Amino acid sequence: MTLQTLLISLIVIWVSAKLLGELAERLKLPAVLGEILAGAIVGSHALGLVPQHEFLQLLAEVGVIVLLFEVGLQTDLIGLLRVGPKSLVVALVGVALPMASGYLLGLVFHLSFSAALLVGAALSATSIAISSRTLSDLGALESEEGRIVLGAAVLDDVLGLMILSVVVAVVSGQAATPLFIGMTTLRAVLFIVVALVGGHLLAKPLLRLVDSMTVRGALVVAALVFAMVFALLSDRAGLAPIIGAFAAGVVLARTHRAKFIEERLRPIASIFIPIFFVSVGASVDFTALSPVTPQGRLMLLFTAAIIVVAFAGKLACGLGAWGKGMRRGLIGMAMVPRGEVGLVFAQVGLTRGVLDSQTAAVVVIMVFVTALVTPLGLSLMLRRRPPGEGDRE
Repeated sequence: MTLQTLLISLIVIWVSAKLLGELAERLKLPAVLGEILAGAIVGSHALGLVPQHEFLQLLAEVGVIVLLFEVGLQTDLIGLLRVGPKSLVVALVGVALPMASGYLLGLVFHLSFSAALLVGAALSATSIAISSRTLSDLGALESEEGRIVLGAAVLDDVLGLMILSVVVAVVSGQAATPLFIGMTTLRAVLFIVVALVGGHLLAKPLLRLVDSMTVRGALVVAALVFAMVFALLSDRAGLAPIIGAFAAGVVLARTHRAKFIEERLRPIASIFIPIFFVSVGASVDFTALSPVTPQGRLMLLFTAAIIVVAFAGKLACGLGAWGKGMRRGLIGMAMVPRGEVGLVFAQVGLTRGVLDSQTAAVVVIMVFVTALVTPLGLSLMLRRRPPGEGDRE
């Protein structure tokens, strides 16, 4: 890749991401949907303005590390530890049921074991950003249902990252025996615990050192190095690098400079994260789902089935919230939207050659549909029933 090609590619990525992201937000949709759509338009399967190149892919990998670091900075660890049993049950059902259903559905449509596992895993994690923003806009974020959803969505993300570690190991050629899956899960849990404890011990002296410095940008650079070191250690441990980045964010979120770091990180995140989402949209071939060919019709049927499973699995998890007057349908609908973690699974499958462009397109469309429908569904539910009036089923 020449410098000229790189500069043109970055210009196209950033301009298209912001224009389509702005359009999405004006339509009351998450900006991430506009960024993915931008990738589909400017990518090699459409206008061909952004080439498929290893260097751009590496920049996208940096973008997803920054993304999960930012998510970690916004995660309240104490609040996560204090979530009640209702959030835990909702999260467990909301992960297990969609993942198992998606995996079985993938086998029915003759996907390989690894591909079916990735598709199932992509259905597991709820997008906390979409859920929290929608509930906040509708004035339901501080309700009991809203608190349950937030706790369950955070747990969903953590469980999703642990599942990602197992999936990455399996698609890398490891035998998926119960012992191997158990050991990989245990390794992920131990890494997160050690990272949180060790990171907490390192964070305070690091911040004291940075506070004594006068050079410009010392704090945000130190925070990024902290995240990159954790991502590197996670990768060396045989886990996904984003797990380390997420853990680094959770550690720094407990420090006195957390808000300042998050504020200073936003311009950097605005540069790198769109590269990831645009690359996701650019890497999938939506034209492969054309109903003209028998294969295209089969993939359209698979897409419809995946969307049904995506909704049913999360709607069912609302039943895990017990109690008189509990709006279980509201909880289930708020858990429906998929987002960043699901797209990470699709990208992992593409880069490792486990998913073809058609199957990856199915996952991306599922993310689109669940993110589009959820705000409308929640709005209709909250208009139909006054706050505090529970389900009568």
